[in-house]
Amino acid sequence: MRLGVLDVGSNTVHLLVMDAHQGARPLPAYSHKEELRLAEHLVDGDRLGEEGAARLGAFVREAARIAEDKGVEDLIAFATSAVRDAVNGEDVLAQIKADTRVDIQVLSGDDEARLTFLAVRRWFGWSSGRLLVADIGGGSLEIASGIDEEPDVAVSLPLGAGRLTRDWFTADPPGPEEVRALRRHVRTEIARTVGTIARYGRPDHAVATSKTFRQLARIAGAASSDEGPYVRRVLTHEDVVEWTARLATMPAARRAELPGVSAGRAAQLLAGAVVADAAMDLFELPVLEICPWALREGVILRRLDGLPMGRSRWPISKV
Repeated sequence: MRLGVLDVGSNTVHLLVMDAHQGARPLPAYSHKEELRLAEHLVDGDRLGEEGAARLGAFVREAARIAEDKGVEDLIAFATSAVRDAVNGEDVLAQIKADTRVDIQVLSGDDEARLTFLAVRRWFGWSSGRLLVADIGGGSLEIASGIDEEPDVAVSLPLGAGRLTRDWFTADPPGPEEVRALRRHVRTEIARTVGTIARYGRPDHAVATSKTFRQLARIAGAASSDEGPYVRRVLTHEDVVEWTARLATMPAARRAELPGVSAGRAAQLLAGAVVADAAMDLFELPVLEICPWALREGVILRRLDGLPMGRSRWPISKV
């Protein structure tokens, strides 16, 4: 069957069309995305402004049309941190549903972690043993650990690269005091979760997903995306420490010149590196392997399994 997944993230809104059926790996058929940076459209600290809501509505209408043109049978739409944090997020989504008939469900941070973990487990398989999975998004950091397809523990922290950049940095590049202050904050937040996750045992395989980790791995020398998803890519803590220091001295325009770093995400790469450094240090992870599958693939796999999404009913929007 042909499925469409509409991912409303804090940075990017992404429609991914996949050919998939039970027992087979999903194959991407078409991709359409735009960097709306919804988190930057939060006004008064916690409301999605009119411009952001209008741009999101326009993208959803376009995505619904594209999904129909591509023969999508089911369109699964979900939103993450930016909409979850907005006090008027549900109202905005209700209006979009009335206008487009696309029902966008808001995922909890824990469900993000669980679904990403499922995708990583399916990618690496049972032989990888106990997995620890870390994902740095625009608004939040998700960490999960387990030996099955459902993690033993999953946590979500408000440590996304975009959120931290907006809240903690006032200059480009930020001054050393701002970087140190962010570093203290991030490490304090992550340290509170270490005991909760570590009590289940050390991982046999530590894995990272998300654009932030992929960009850090790329600038540290990992293969480019042009070489395909099956090339092994790793990120060492030693490289993260080195590049965090180097990124702290670069303005965003200079970061955007680095291999694999997009202009739209260059400004937040330093904050993402600070989070990656803290997570790898506090969880004692010398190396992370980069997984090409993440939340979107987890959503598709759960849909194919015929299971409810997270702990609640998952409506499917008919195109």
